[in-house]
Amino acid sequence: MTETTRSTAQWQAADAAHYLHPFTDYKSLAAKGSRIITKADNIYLWDSEGNKILDAMSGLWCVNVGYGRQELIDAATAQLKQLPFYNSFFQTATPPAIELAELLAQVTPPQFKHVFFSGSGSEGNDTVVRMVRRYWDVLGQPERTVIISRHNAYHGSTMAGASLGGMSGMHAQGGLPIPGITHIEQPFWFENGQGMNREEFGIRAADWLESKILEVGADKVAAFIGEPVQGAGGVIVPPSSYWPAIQRICDKHGILVVSDEVITGFGRTGRWFGCETMGFKPDLMTFAKGVTSGYIPLGGVMVGDRIAKVLIEQGGEFNHGYTYSGHPVACAVALANIRLIQREGLVDRVRTELGPHLAARFAELGEHPLVGEAQTCGMMGALQLVKDKSANRVFDSALEVGMVCRGHCFGNGLIMRAVGDRMIVAPPLVMTIAQVDEMVALIRKCLDLTLADVRQRGWL
Repeated sequence: MTETTRSTAQWQAADAAHYLHPFTDYKSLAAKGSRIITKADNIYLWDSEGNKILDAMSGLWCVNVGYGRQELIDAATAQLKQLPFYNSFFQTATPPAIELAELLAQVTPPQFKHVFFSGSGSEGNDTVVRMVRRYWDVLGQPERTVIISRHNAYHGSTMAGASLGGMSGMHAQGGLPIPGITHIEQPFWFENGQGMNREEFGIRAADWLESKILEVGADKVAAFIGEPVQGAGGVIVPPSSYWPAIQRICDKHGILVVSDEVITGFGRTGRWFGCETMGFKPDLMTFAKGVTSGYIPLGGVMVGDRIAKVLIEQGGEFNHGYTYSGHPVACAVALANIRLIQREGLVDRVRTELGPHLAARFAELGEHPLVGEAQTCGMMGALQLVKDKSANRVFDSALEVGMVCRGHCFGNGLIMRAVGDRMIVAPPLVMTIAQVDEMVALIRKCLDLTLADVRQRGWL
């Protein structure tokens, strides 16, 4: 057990002295002091000061079954006693990895019967780059190397993952993207489609992919990758016309479709996977986060029949892999997690009960004077903060109104993420209706505080 006898100030001092956090301004954090989280249960966290916090972000989009699930703890403990680690190199395998591969083949769409395990979603998307290029090379088309993604997409933080993503702040550091990756505009109606109805805009946004394919040359394009719903980009739910049109375009040009399900997998959208909700049939599917509900790191790529057949029958050795591919403890926890999701009917419950209730409550929040758009998809939601609701006019980005709202959230026992001026949630799938209402009441309170704050600052 980690010692818990230090004061908050002592923890913060040690943190600042030694721990470099991800996506952090280190100087700023050291001056402020990090929030020290000490325990969790169900959908709640507690910090070192004893404050109870409703975790509306499921940790980082991952704690789908909530905190403190004994089934997952027991699965990890038992596997640690039996076989804490062995690798998948040397032509070996472990029972938990094999059993998880079987179970994933059952819960994923029918074209998926094979899986390549990684330690994270970032590693999974690195695997995608290697695998799609290897596939085309084996087929005698080595010139098909270009992968098309979208601006404001997030596909991880490794060199390949960050390159696939379309985050300009990430690309500005480290000479990204790497060669062979290009981007099109995102299907964000609020930003790019006002003046059109959403379904017309969805078709137009898909047409941006075909234009890029023709610009690059279809014989050079290996794949298109996208999140069914852009998560870290702000819970951007595309029009229902978008993904079927993307599928038609990729089929027309023989291009592979990759669905990044790191956030949208394992029930988040009300289906097992987001591609099922959005109505498309990918050739590859990246997963992580919800596969273990974040209890142990695990990721991977579901490999569709089209690709698996070529790699298995014609490909020879695939020179790629990770020390922790198929880690037996991670796989044991994933097995327990997926079986829990099945046993408790969480996917159906999100689709038929929780998701519709969240949508109805977010529609009510959409009436707030600061909210220009309210979107949900299953247990994901976004509120677009605006300066002028009648004209959907946004605030000057330099004001960072989203961060003002985020501050009020943290100050009132709610973890809600700000992506620019877009406030987002992705709460655990085990919430009760009463807990959804509790969360929405906290959000409304924080919106009211933000409204008063920006008025007091003279920003309205």
